[in-house]
Amino acid sequence: MTALSLATPTTGNVPRRDDWQARVARAFSRAAPRYAERARAQRIMAESLLSRLPECAERVLDLGCGPGEMAASLAERFGSSCTVVGLDLAPGMLEVAYRTHGNAVRWLCGDAAALPLEDTSQELVVSNLAIQWCPDLDAVLAELRRVLRPGGRALINTLGPGTLAEVGRAWSRPGQPTGLLSFRDAAHHRGAAWAAGFRRLDCREHALRFHYPDLTAVMASIKGVGAQTSRPGGQLTRADLARAAHRYEAMREPEGLPVTYRLLTLELDA
Repeated sequence: MTALSLATPTTGNVPRRDDWQARVARAFSRAAPRYAERARAQRIMAESLLSRLPECAERVLDLGCGPGEMAASLAERFGSSCTVVGLDLAPGMLEVAYRTHGNAVRWLCGDAAALPLEDTSQELVVSNLAIQWCPDLDAVLAELRRVLRPGGRALINTLGPGTLAEVGRAWSRPGQPTGLLSFRDAAHHRGAAWAAGFRRLDCREHALRFHYPDLTAVMASIKGVGAQTSRPGGQLTRADLARAAHRYEAMREPEGLPVTYRLLTLELDA
């Protein structure tokens, strides 16, 4: 078993961007076949975006579409007069999306920081729990602003500091990083949105807590949605596993072992 590794390459001796993209794409491609059945938390968090959708739209981008569940829902909601693009960095996710949902959506492999789309080509962008994986938030929001038409809108769910805090505590070791993503706070997202040229921004933050029966289920819920990549030399011993399980058990609540997500929901007008 490999060590938990969710770190974003933002500082120090880090992989090149292409290397990091390849690692993330491989992790999510591996997770693709079982993503939908393990993505209960992600599906629930998507509801905060779906409740904010406009009445109609003609050109829609689902950024970080994964296996395509939300993109297919958008295509159904807006009807045949709407062109929906489902874009993801992981080819494996797009293969599952196409097999499951067919060509009602235009499936496209691409990088959120360099979108393969024309300027002002989209009326609406929806993104659920994808941009936290992008090292360069400024570039991502600048790209969204570029592809949105004047008056267009972006609805984004991402994660803030405090997400997976219980997982971090369970796996922490003295003098060693936990491997968790360095989640960016609301102020960081506001600054990036203004710098990108969005004319209006609404950012709301709230916590959601999910419960699982044991550590194995906790880790499956994370690994099963691609949020785990190998770290060279990071092999875990039985003692490591036992220590993490013991620490997590100390946090057990009546409903089970808790996993907290700090959800940031952004509404951006171009």
